[in-house]
Amino acid sequence: MDQIKEFFQAYEQRFNDGVQGRNEDPKAMAEAFADYFVESSARGVIGGKNDESFLKAVPEGNAFYRKIGTKRMRVAGLDVTRINAQHFLVKVHWDSAYGKDGQTIEIEFDVWYLLTSASGALKIFAYVTGDEQKVLREHGLIPEN
Repeated sequence: MDQIKEFFQAYEQRFNDGVQGRNEDPKAMAEAFADYFVESSARGVIGGKNDESFLKAVPEGNAFYRKIGTKRMRVAGLDVTRINAQHFLVKVHWDSAYGKDGQTIEIEFDVWYLLTSASGALKIFAYVTGDEQKVLREHGLIPEN
């Protein structure tokens, strides 16, 4: 399970580097994902290829998080379930901080990731998250629709 902890520590670091505008490395972020991956959230179920369009989306996502005042994301907890020799379900408890009007807003949330090590390296092939947009609106970080 140390390998999974290290995987998410590196993921956290790459996210924070990108959001804080230092050492932004879309290729390294993309390497955390399988060739094809699935998201399930309040927006529905969305599949995507880990291709050039994903590489372009990483800096766009970082710019969005910078715009709303994201200061950091921190892995505050990991709950790992081994499914079989190559697959894991990992509940990550995230602790995030945003700056708005001179104040720090902290938001905690969970994301469930499905990981595979079939290629020899851990890769995210699916994740399930709540309604991020709703939570950001509730905290005044993005405008109401």
